[in-house]
Amino acid sequence: MSAITNTRIVLAARPQGEPKASEFRIEQAPLPLPARGQVLLRNRWLSLDPYMRGRMNEGRSYAPPVALGEVMDGGTVSEVVESAHADWKPGDLVLAHGGWQTHVLVDGDTLRRRLDPDDPPPSTALGVYGMPGFTAYAGLHEIGRPAAGETVVVAAAAGPVGATVAQLAKLHGARVVAIAGGQAKTAWLRGELGVDVALDHRATDFAARLQAAVPEGIDVYFENVGGHVFDAVLPLLNDYARVPVCGLVAHYNDAAPSPGPDRVPALLATILTRRITVRGFLQSDFLSLYPEFLRQMGQWLRQGKVKYREDVIEGLENAPAGLAGLLRGENFGKRVVKL
Repeated sequence: MSAITNTRIVLAARPQGEPKASEFRIEQAPLPLPARGQVLLRNRWLSLDPYMRGRMNEGRSYAPPVALGEVMDGGTVSEVVESAHADWKPGDLVLAHGGWQTHVLVDGDTLRRRLDPDDPPPSTALGVYGMPGFTAYAGLHEIGRPAAGETVVVAAAAGPVGATVAQLAKLHGARVVAIAGGQAKTAWLRGELGVDVALDHRATDFAARLQAAVPEGIDVYFENVGGHVFDAVLPLLNDYARVPVCGLVAHYNDAAPSPGPDRVPALLATILTRRITVRGFLQSDFLSLYPEFLRQMGQWLRQGKVKYREDVIEGLENAPAGLAGLLRGENFGKRVVKL
């Protein structure tokens, strides 16, 4: 096999506010065949996730920013095309971090997870059976710790993290109030996932509806949105409530701090007087749980106890628009790009 031509999307400029098409650039470049210990992958599915917006910014964070001119970061389901590593052979499907490109050359020792092509579908390794699902599992298991009969509220509940949180909380015997944007999503949450209450955060009386839905207050709030949803949740948190914080997607496109009033004093006073646990986390904080997650989630998926929905975009060239739409809340389910 001769060297192949790789199509890739690189970061061309750092966005101010919502990312635009002009801040990405499509390039083509040759890739050599794998040297000893390397594996050449063909990316089949690309994950689009809110964290990618933060990686486009310059400055300190939990991970270094994508450099200008470099390939955009992203998880992939990939197929081995050529291998110079004893553990991998052509045709193997693997979970990789191949980024926004059609091909990638990797050290075979960095590949950890071989995927069964049929059980469950490989694309779920980027969603419910991968990082988003594990984020839900770990945050709920380690921080939320819902008990039977407690009230759990989850925002962005039609996305891959929120939908998984809602279903796992039900498996724990909790009462679940799910929040999403739009009637189609709330209908799906009620009808397909079986949550107790589904609320549209776009409703003008959303805060009042949330208050009516939690007459005994909120014991666990799984936070991945921020904004006006958190403003409505805060006064309803019970004593000793737990708030796992895995994201603040409502603020990822903010180019400057939100205008006043300053809510920090009220927030800290509520945390103090109600003895609330608020903990930010990354799924990588709990990697010791990953084998258990794979075993349990695989079983739940096969048994139909956990359901999922995918929002598929066709073509690598549509990834920039897909990310921008994701940050606006347009996705219905886990957004992935089929290459």
